[in-house]
Amino acid sequence: MNAADVALICKALGDSNRLQIVEMLSTGEKCACKMIDKFEITQPTLSHHMKILRECELVDVRKEGKWMHYSLNCETLSAFRDYINKLACDESRKGGCGC
Repeated sequence: MNAADVALICKALGDSNRLQIVEMLSTGEKCACKMIDKFEITQPTLSHHMKILRECELVDVRKEGKWMHYSLNCETLSAFRDYINKLACDESRKGGCGC
């Protein structure tokens, strides 16, 4: 995962509704109807949020009848987590740049 991909995910997660959607999906696939009820938002608003989460490949979608079912893309989430973990502070680097 590169910095541009991480930036897209961070931008997507910068909205509290989208962050809560990702948290909700962390327990498994959910039907759009369940998410609309939970967040008390309109279907077009949910579609907007899901479009952003799908564009950064954080969420997958499958259609069943008239309903959309969303799930986390675990591969993308793992790559994002790995990238963020590489940014962890190292005790040996304390004290600045060493200038």
